[in-house]
Amino acid sequence: MKYERIPYLILFDEVSAFKDTYAGEIGKVVIECQLLKPEEASDSVVIFSHPIGGGSYLPLVGTLAKMGVDTIYCNPRYRGNDTALIMERAAMDLGACVRDAKERLGYKKVYLGGWSGGGSLSMFYQAEAQDPRVTHTPAGDPYDLTAAKFIPADGVMLLAAHLSRNLTLTEWMDPSIEDESRPFERNPEWNIYAPNGPKPPFSAEFVAEFRERQIARNRRITKWVKEQLAELKAQRLDSHERCFTVQGTMADPRWVDPLVDPNDRLPNHCMLGDPFVVNDGPVGLARFTTLRSWLSQWSYDDSNADGIKCAARIDCPLLVIENGADDACTPSHAARLMAAAANCPQEHHVIKGANHYYFGQPELVKEAAVLISVES
Repeated sequence: MKYERIPYLILFDEVSAFKDTYAGEIGKVVIECQLLKPEEASDSVVIFSHPIGGGSYLPLVGTLAKMGVDTIYCNPRYRGNDTALIMERAAMDLGACVRDAKERLGYKKVYLGGWSGGGSLSMFYQAEAQDPRVTHTPAGDPYDLTAAKFIPADGVMLLAAHLSRNLTLTEWMDPSIEDESRPFERNPEWNIYAPNGPKPPFSAEFVAEFRERQIARNRRITKWVKEQLAELKAQRLDSHERCFTVQGTMADPRWVDPLVDPNDRLPNHCMLGDPFVVNDGPVGLARFTTLRSWLSQWSYDDSNADGIKCAARIDCPLLVIENGADDACTPSHAARLMAAAANCPQEHHVIKGANHYYFGQPELVKEAAVLISVES
């Protein structure tokens, strides 16, 4: 089916103590959206969003439109740059898109297409729409989502979705880094990439302690972040920030041992390529960040957008599509999210052989799109 791709903007005012996106008018937020509108009219739409956007040309998005599903891709204000990203603001941006789809575009039903990292953003939004609680960011800055009066979506789709940014980062952190001021001095006992480090297959005991050490590392960074914020506030520099880097963020045992959380993915490979290279490469998760963004996006304990916690707060219909050879979101992620979303009517499907993005797999992306089109 033919469709039209219609770019449009959503503009709203927002008062902030400081600016965390580059350029643009102070006090204004601009959301870039694309509506993929098939020839045949529909009263329902699937809205995709991701904390850093950029997915409007992903295979699944266009394939849905070709199958007659009205589709919107919503790029939050942080499009392409998560250095200073605040999850609460990303949820506000998604809320503006949902409201616009209902009130201006006239859609009666809105479904959230939670692709990859958009899964936890969708659940965070839906949790705040159904059970509003958040009035401040984890850094203590006022940001009242309860006053936003979010419109609940009619359903959430978790499509090759991971747990959430804070939980996924933690599972990817390199626990061989034990001193953040010396990130390239690594304990070979826990360095899965070191020539003299541990080698697969890994025992369950090894993986369990590895996970504990990853959590401990996340918490050490969080402790330092909170101390830095407290020092700034003690100096009456309440709106000031500190930027920092985090090395070693792609050291999940899954990527070198396919028997850990097994599926049909390739060994020694992740969605970004060679995990050994990605572990310290420029595009790793949380590589460049700020104090406030760390707490909102990446803190294991503090993020309000924790996928497990948000899933437990929603009760709308939930469609879960898991990719059988996913090299980013492995089976335990879908399983844990479904277990947490105990109040949701659920439908679960596995696309056998599908990689994370469906790259080079046109028939498999069609298979996923058929499932989505039936639900929406």
